[in-house]
Amino acid sequence: MNNFIYDIPTKVYFGKGMIEGNLGNELKKYGKNVLLTYGGGSIKKSGLYDRVKSEIESAGLKMFELSGIEPNPRIESVRAGVKICKEEHIDVVLAVGGGSTLDCSKWICAGAKVDFDPWDFFSEKWADLNGALPLITVLTLSATGSEMDAGGVITNLSTNEKQGRIHHDLYPKVSFLDPTITYSVGKFQTAAGSADIFNHIIETYFTREDGMYMLDAFMEGLMRTVVKYAPVAIKEPENYEARANLMWTSSWAINGFIGMDKRKAWSCHPLEHELSAFYDITHGLGLAIITPRWLRYCLNKDTLYKYVTYGVNVFGIDPSLPPERIADLAIEKTSEFLTKTLGLPGSLSEIGIGEENFKIMAKKACEGDVIDGFVPLRADDIVKIYKMCE
Repeated sequence: MNNFIYDIPTKVYFGKGMIEGNLGNELKKYGKNVLLTYGGGSIKKSGLYDRVKSEIESAGLKMFELSGIEPNPRIESVRAGVKICKEEHIDVVLAVGGGSTLDCSKWICAGAKVDFDPWDFFSEKWADLNGALPLITVLTLSATGSEMDAGGVITNLSTNEKQGRIHHDLYPKVSFLDPTITYSVGKFQTAAGSADIFNHIIETYFTREDGMYMLDAFMEGLMRTVVKYAPVAIKEPENYEARANLMWTSSWAINGFIGMDKRKAWSCHPLEHELSAFYDITHGLGLAIITPRWLRYCLNKDTLYKYVTYGVNVFGIDPSLPPERIADLAIEKTSEFLTKTLGLPGSLSEIGIGEENFKIMAKKACEGDVIDGFVPLRADDIVKIYKMCE
């Protein structure tokens, strides 16, 4: 068990209608000029844009906008936001959207504080941050957990790179989590978001390190919550209980709590980031395809015990069965949940991806060396996992 420091500086307003009377007051703590960032037009169609704008105006603040932030947010959007921040002397950034908008906004906040191109944060320069503008978020999609973590992932399609980075200065100051805002999220995005949440937990859970029993039990509860409520949210999009459980699980899946005593690297995320970088697919979809194959590839006599605990405590598999049978069933049930229950495609061929880039993606995923995760993966291992996904 490793030592750790746990520090979450994000204040959360959770529940229906918490934006009204609170958002404007929180924003004005940080200054007068607000940059509102968002993706497409969905927040205008739903009325959320007007609610947010009303709060900004009632607080006597000046609003600037950056719209059109992409899924798998691009470095070009970060650059555009940084330009606005510098020209308009922005004091605080307000991100309204899902993980893509929030991730992009984090790096806008960081980029506004430096003189170099924001891609330098991710290139071989790995440039240092010089602080960041304060960020406040209004979440519209339960998935990435960006509303309560210190990381953000940015895509550079010109170089086929998708890079993530964590820094304490990127934690949002305040996040507003209203489950009713996610009522309008469609079936596919609800499914992909749920797969992302589930994967954040499973990648932390499957480790060779001896961790706290308490944290393993907490993770098992989080995974059971996704398994229980994701299908409900897909079938009944305005089920408050389902949406609320998914939203709060999303935050706790990746805010550092469940993995604070772990040191091993994640494996599925680097593999999926290469898929997104080359093919611009939805992140949760890529994870849903990769994760069951990764589980199968990593199963051996030394890792078997973890599959048994997972299968019994998450999926309720009969503990009296032989361990090998429990492990097989656990992988099968994971695959069934991600594809059949959530309705996501189950192979790369289904989404038109072939093996032409497997070798180069594999080399980039392990950075030419090894992903030291649950089971160490080198480039040839990663190619085999990609081939299992065909």
